[in-house]
Amino acid sequence: MARGFESKSVQEQWQDAEAAADLRKKKKESPEEMELEKKREGIQLSRRRILHEIEATTNDRRREQLRAALAHLDEELAKIG
Repeated sequence: MARGFESKSVQEQWQDAEAAADLRKKKKESPEEMELEKKREGIQLSRRRILHEIEATTNDRRREQLRAALAHLDEELAKIG
């Protein structure tokens, strides 16, 4: 029993070391790239919320407002790339 636990621990350590090496190999993002990614994620989150609201609302005027907001967010995403 101890042998199985020990080998599992060694395997986990090996996988952790491999994952850490992979992270070091990846290109590090500049602060500007990180800021753009953060902005993109925020816009995508807002977009999902608006889509949910469009599905849930029964008011046509509110739905039009939400569609306009959605179009604006799509434009912003296109600018970011």
